[in-house]
Amino acid sequence: MDLKELESNWIKEFPTPLVIAGPCSAESEAQMLETAQRLKESGADVPVFRAGIWKPRTKPFGFEGVGVIGLNWLKKVKDEFGFKTATEVANAHHVYAALEADVDILWIGARSTVNPFTVQEIAVALKGTDKPVLVKNPVNPDLALWVGALERLLGQDVKNLGAIHRGFSSYQKTKYRNVPNWQIALDFKNQYPNIPMFVDPSHICGRRDLLKDITQEAFNVGYEGAMIESHPNPDAAWSDAAQQITPEVLADMLGSIQIRNSDISGFDEEMGKHRALISDIDFQLINLLSSRMKISEKIGTLKKQNNIAIFQPDRWKVITEYANQKATETGMSQEFIEKVFKAIHEESIEVQNNIMID
Repeated sequence: MDLKELESNWIKEFPTPLVIAGPCSAESEAQMLETAQRLKESGADVPVFRAGIWKPRTKPFGFEGVGVIGLNWLKKVKDEFGFKTATEVANAHHVYAALEADVDILWIGARSTVNPFTVQEIAVALKGTDKPVLVKNPVNPDLALWVGALERLLGQDVKNLGAIHRGFSSYQKTKYRNVPNWQIALDFKNQYPNIPMFVDPSHICGRRDLLKDITQEAFNVGYEGAMIESHPNPDAAWSDAAQQITPEVLADMLGSIQIRNSDISGFDEEMGKHRALISDIDFQLINLLSSRMKISEKIGTLKKQNNIAIFQPDRWKVITEYANQKATETGMSQEFIEKVFKAIHEESIEVQNNIMID
């Protein structure tokens, strides 16, 4: 069976969008039960309680989770408050322990998704399970690696699948902990519309003040769910304190988010007109870019004839300053304009490089 043929009907058993919430890490039984009780009392529509039992950390000697004892606390949350439960698994040992504890939903983290050997080990351990298994995008922006992880699970007859968009690592400093790179997730959603897509705003943002906006953006483009970290005392959390919110704040946030309707019937004619205009402008943009690259070819020829280096930092500085100025004048995002011009500049260098090599 191909991923595109898969019917992920498991999510229909839950309200839409499906919100999975709970602490980044299970720290104690009391902390888990308090979080669950406050989530219940807050009125937040959260049917699934999450907690990290094993915590992969960047550096050793830090808190790496309480281990299997935390699975007993998850059981108590389920028994006392009626939540379904979810946790991350990073190897076969984790899988066997989580299955034995009857955890309802499992997810594979970004650090695991990046390693096909690890994913294969997990997939074999999960062979034939009917529990939903969610796969976070790999830390690097690689759509094929993300899809490949789901294909490995499907190859072991794991059919209740979902994907989690948690952002991607970047060497550039941005306001996000992990840059969203929405286009990669949307490419995934476009290719596999039958696989539910969740947003993980906690790991995208890395700070609680941005959570609502990212969650709203995800629901604006049709995501089916969200995984959000919630802690009874976020500032005292043992891991990722800055990105966690209290159950009460979570309830308020979810109550203020708009869920969008994907049905455009009733105004499809007006929408069609706007889309036709966009298509026309896109065609003009492509023609303009083609003209620009032909000029780059001429510049590349001149540089080759005169033995001049392709990259000219002073010229690039002029281009970026001009682009930022025009972005401000037109009310557009400087970050967006900079991305566009960087892409154009990279292609221009490639064009000139080909001339140099020829």
